[in-house]
Amino acid sequence: MKTVLITGTSSGYGRETALYFHEQGWNVIATMRTPRAGVLPESDRLRVVELDVTKPETITGALRAAGPVDALVNNAGIPSIGVFEATPMARVREVFETNTFGVMATTQAVLPQFRERGSGVVVNVTSSVVLGHMPLTAVYKASKAAVEGFTASLALELEPFGVRAKTVEPGACLTTNFGETALDGPSLEEAVPEPYLAWAEKTMGEFMNQDLFTKESDVAETVWRAVHDMTGQLRFPAGPDAVRLAQAK
Repeated sequence: MKTVLITGTSSGYGRETALYFHEQGWNVIATMRTPRAGVLPESDRLRVVELDVTKPETITGALRAAGPVDALVNNAGIPSIGVFEATPMARVREVFETNTFGVMATTQAVLPQFRERGSGVVVNVTSSVVLGHMPLTAVYKASKAAVEGFTASLALELEPFGVRAKTVEPGACLTTNFGETALDGPSLEEAVPEPYLAWAEKTMGEFMNQDLFTKESDVAETVWRAVHDMTGQLRFPAGPDAVRLAQAK
C-alpha cells in the first residue's frame, strides 16, 4: 500500500486531496501547521501530523513520523491579493517563505529517500496565474512562477534516479480561502490605494464574471493523475478555466 504526504490539508485543495487519496486506498499523511480534530475523518490509513513548511524542525519531525512515503504533494500556500506598490516587503517575504522556499525545503528533505529507493514523485501545486494574467496578484504569481521553474529543472535532475517531479496548476476556486479573499470588498480596498481603486474594481469585476471556475475536486483528481503519470508530462492544469488558459497559451 502506497503512502502520500500532503502539506496544507486543513482546508481547500489539500483537504480534498487527502480525502481523495484515502478513498483510493492510499495511506495518507495529512499535514497542517496546527492539527485540529474533526478536519479529516479518523482512519488507520489517515494520520494528521504537524508540519509548518517555514519551520525546518517540523518538516524533519513530520517525515520521521511518516516513515517511507511514495509521493509528496506540496500544497501549502498563502494568498496575496493587492497592488504591489501597497504591499509591504515583509508581506512579500512571508509569501515567498511559504509558497516558494517552503516547497523547496520540504522537497529537499524528502529527496534522499526517493533517490536511494529509485522511485517517488513530487507534485507541486502552483496556480493558473502562471498560465495567464490575473489582476492584483503580482507577488503571488511571482512566488508560484518560481516554483514552476524550480520544478522543471528538478525534474531533469531526478530523472536518472527514477524520481519524477510535476506541477498542478489550479484555476480560480471560489470556495477556497483565496477565492473568499478575492471577493472580500473591504480587504480589497485596504490592499488597493485610492489611485488604483477604480481600475481594480473594474478589473476584478470582469475577472469574477468569467464563466468557468475550478472545484476542489478538480484539483484533487488532477493531483492523482500527476502522481500516477509516467509519460513525462510536467504541467497539469486543474479545472476548466485553467485548462482553457493552458490551451490558449
